[in-house]
Amino acid sequence: MADDRRLDGVDILRGLSILAVILLHIWIRMHIAGLPFDKQMPAWLAWLLFRNGNNGVTVFFAISGFLITTTSLRRFGSLAGMRPARFYRIRFARIMPCLLLILAILSALHLARVDVFAINPARATLPRALVAALTFHLNWLEAAHGWLPPNWDVLWSLSIEEMFYLFFPLACVVLLRRRRGMLLFIGLLAILIALGPFQRAVWPGNEIWKEKAYLGGMDGIALGCLCALFTNRIRQRPISPRLWWIAGVAGSATMLLIALWPGKWPLMKFLGRTGLDGSVLPIGACLVIAATTLTGMRGGRLTAPIRWMGRYSYEIYLTHEFVVLGGCLLYARFQKGPQLLWVAAITLLALLPGAALARWFSEPLNKRLRGSARQQPKPELSLSASQASS
Repeated sequence: MADDRRLDGVDILRGLSILAVILLHIWIRMHIAGLPFDKQMPAWLAWLLFRNGNNGVTVFFAISGFLITTTSLRRFGSLAGMRPARFYRIRFARIMPCLLLILAILSALHLARVDVFAINPARATLPRALVAALTFHLNWLEAAHGWLPPNWDVLWSLSIEEMFYLFFPLACVVLLRRRRGMLLFIGLLAILIALGPFQRAVWPGNEIWKEKAYLGGMDGIALGCLCALFTNRIRQRPISPRLWWIAGVAGSATMLLIALWPGKWPLMKFLGRTGLDGSVLPIGACLVIAATTLTGMRGGRLTAPIRWMGRYSYEIYLTHEFVVLGGCLLYARFQKGPQLLWVAAITLLALLPGAALARWFSEPLNKRLRGSARQQPKPELSLSASQASS
C-alpha cells in the first residue's frame, strides 16, 4: 500500500485518540479493582493521560466525518454523484468483517459463562445484544437497561457512526441534486452541530444516554464533513502556509485545553455546563486536520509509532479490551512489580491483536469484498474508527 497517499496528520490524531481510549480503560479497570495508580503523579498529568478516552472518541467522530466525505468526493467526483448502493457495499466491507468476528468471539465467551464477558440477564439476552450491535442501537440498549460488559460497551460509538452513514448517502442524493442543494446540505449539517450541545446538556435522559446519544456524537461527525468540504474547496487556492501553520497551532492548543480541562476556570465551567466542550474539541481537531492536509504535512520518525497506531485504530478499538481486562486481572491477582510498568506493558500489548487482525484478516477481506483492488481506497481514506470509546 502506497504511503504517499496517507494523511500523516490524521494518522497522528487517530493514534493519540486510540491511545487515550486504552489508557482510560486501564484506569477504569484498575480503579474497579481498588488499585488506583494515578496518585503517583501530579493531578493534571494523571487527568491528561488517563481521563481523555471520551475525548478520543469525539476526535474520532470528527476524523470519521472528514475521511468519509473526502473519500466520497474522490470516489464519486462529487457528493451529488453519490451512488448509495456502492457506498453501503464499501462500508459493509470495511466495518462488518471485524465486527462479525468480534461478536462471534463474544458470543462464545458469553455462552461459556466467562465472568467478565457474560451479559447480565437482567440487562439483555445474548440475542438482544447481537441485534443491537448489528442494527447499531447498542448505545440505546445500554441507556435503557444498563451497561453491558466492556467488550460489548465499546460498540456504542460504532452505533452512532453507522447510523449517521446510513442516512449520509441518502441526504447527498436527495439534497445535493436540487437547486441550491449544497446550502440545504450544509444547513442539515449545521442543525446536527447545533443539536449536539443541546443533547449533552439539556435533553432529558440518564447519564448513559447523555454520554452515548446519537445527536451527542453526530455533531462531531458533521463538523468533520464540513471540514472536508472546506478543504476540498480551497485546496487549489494559493494561501500562505503560515496561515495554515497558525490554524494548526490554534487547533492543537484548543484540543490540549479541553484535554487538560482546568475546571476552575469560568470559561471551562461554562463549556462543560452547556455541553459546548464536545463541540469545541472537534473544531480544534478539524483545524489540525485542515492544516496538516492542506500543507501536506509528513510525519517523521518521532511520530511513526503514533501513526502506526492510527492506521490500525479501528481494529485496535474492537480488540483492546481483551488485553486490558486480562492484564488488569493479572495485576490485581499478583500485584508484583511497579504498577506504572504494568500499565505501560498492558498498553503496548493491547495494540497487538488489533494490528494482527487488520493485517491478516480485515484488510485482505475488505479488499476482496469490494470486488477489485482498483476500487479500494488508500488506507488513510477508508474509515477506521469508531474507533474508540469509553
